[in-house]
Amino acid sequence: MADAVVRRTLRLGETAATVIAAGPFIPVAEADIRRERSLLEGYIRRDPEFRTALGPRPVLPDAPSIVRRMAGAAARAGVGPMAAVAGALAESALRAMAEAGATHAIVDNGGDIALLLDRPVTVGIFTGPSPIRDIAFRIGPRPGILGVCTSSGTVGHSLSFGRADAAVALAADVSLADAVATALGNAVADEDEARLEEALAALGGIEGVEGLLAVVGGTLAAWGDLPPLVRGRVDPMLASR
Repeated sequence: MADAVVRRTLRLGETAATVIAAGPFIPVAEADIRRERSLLEGYIRRDPEFRTALGPRPVLPDAPSIVRRMAGAAARAGVGPMAAVAGALAESALRAMAEAGATHAIVDNGGDIALLLDRPVTVGIFTGPSPIRDIAFRIGPRPGILGVCTSSGTVGHSLSFGRADAAVALAADVSLADAVATALGNAVADEDEARLEEALAALGGIEGVEGLLAVVGGTLAAWGDLPPLVRGRVDPMLASR
């Protein structure tokens, strides 16, 4: 009989990730996050501006793969490379579990989520003070990995130059989804629908972006191929912080 799926919270330095998978795969995810964080921290000691850059930044020739993935995704989205860190770590841990044999696993790294699904799941979207609340994506099984990443100017501690209550991006490349969610959050200054649509269209034009959703105040705007939106109570206490 298959191992039961469990939920574990991993706290490793600045990373607080929730992993949902069969029990034997949890240590695999933890080991991968430790390793990738160590590589990233070592690189930042050599190139401190990698951490603080607010726009695309070239990397050293011998940069580890996680650094290259972050920098590449950030360059495509027009943001700093640390905008992709949570998605990059989540995807790396998920890939490690998949290589170890997992067929159903989820890594939620502070609202930036990597999913490998063999059954449907519901992913809630926390919209903070917005009157648009308790909405979720119903995501079915699909080949490969999906990233569902969220940025906000009104919720959490992540740097955002906008006022979005939730800016969500979906892509198979989780680093890209993370970077684009940040870019979308930065672009959302108010509820002006024309500007929202312009931001969605511009970022939706990035190759690899599957869908975008933005909630600001009482306005919801969407672009692309999104999973069905359903009603569902969103408990912020379940989110990784």
